[in-house]
Amino acid sequence: MMQRRKLKLKKPAVMILRIVGIIVVIILGIFIFYSYQIHSLTSLGYSKKASHNILFQFKKDYVLSVGENKTLNAAFESDNYNEKNLDHYQKIKYMPQEHLIHNINKLIKKDYSDYEISMIISHGDDQSVSDFAKRDKVRYLEEFFSIDYARLENYDRYLKYMDEEREDEETTVLHVNLNLDIPDYEQAVEVVKFSIDMFVNKHHYLDKDFKVDNLITVDSKYTVGNEKIQANREAYNAFVAMLKDGEKEDMHFLINSCYRSYEDQEETWNTYKGLYGDNYVLKYVAKPGFSEHQTGLGFDIASTTSNIFVESKESEWLFDNAYKYGFIYRYPKGLESITGYNYESWHYRYVGKKIAKYIEENNITFDEYYVRFLDKK
Repeated sequence: MMQRRKLKLKKPAVMILRIVGIIVVIILGIFIFYSYQIHSLTSLGYSKKASHNILFQFKKDYVLSVGENKTLNAAFESDNYNEKNLDHYQKIKYMPQEHLIHNINKLIKKDYSDYEISMIISHGDDQSVSDFAKRDKVRYLEEFFSIDYARLENYDRYLKYMDEEREDEETTVLHVNLNLDIPDYEQAVEVVKFSIDMFVNKHHYLDKDFKVDNLITVDSKYTVGNEKIQANREAYNAFVAMLKDGEKEDMHFLINSCYRSYEDQEETWNTYKGLYGDNYVLKYVAKPGFSEHQTGLGFDIASTTSNIFVESKESEWLFDNAYKYGFIYRYPKGLESITGYNYESWHYRYVGKKIAKYIEENNITFDEYYVRFLDKK
């Protein structure tokens, strides 16, 4: 029977294996240490890329002392990271903009404070901030941009409007954001999507082929003279609920007008223009495409107890109660400079209960609500 021979490595081979083993252990130790360090940063909210750069720039202790900070994270991710600006980064408000750090660096160089830079980047998108960072340092930042809905790209227009109209800063921002510094019907913004909170006025228009969602023909018993009138279904159902509750309190009103197509409004415009001339229609009638009636959400309401709606008890009741059903008094008296339309006691607009309640409780127009909460330019 043959005996098995044990394999013996020569001394040089053993030495090589030992060295390889030591190297593997060292590499594994470094990897474990590195992973632990990375984890201590990613657990705070820093990305792996930012964490890697933090470690290799020996800023771990600094970052740990600051804690989670999105602007710092963006800085360490960016090729534009500048160590001289490190203390600034952590104090500046983060915004998800492609050139955020590059623009912050430029604004710091122009001697803006961290607070001012935060205002600048939070009131614009990447493009408008990039454009603003190219210009010389400006004044009146806080006066305008302490207002939440101020827009960075409108800065020059704010200055011009305030100088010409002698208005305060908040009124200036509101009016310019509504494009009231631009002549009516010029440079208008097209509204392409139907929604209950859509905004149409002399600066926001609808194409002639715009389609209203769920446009239905309303029951003729709810219309003046049993005319064929159409409306958005949700708005119509809310109107019927309001009408029925009104009847319980001896209030009697009907729909005089609601949806009007582009062609219908064009006919209305031409008729009044022929009767009364350009000055009249520009003041009292919306151009085709610029009428809220084309949304199917604007209701002209008539009282069955009085030929003059504003003098009827129904007018008073609607003024006090319409918001409960999602309707707002669209063109209030004394606010023509904001709405762009003369006072219309009979015109109510459906916006849904949430918005209607806010407008009622805060005593503002739909225009103001739009600027504050809906304008997503």
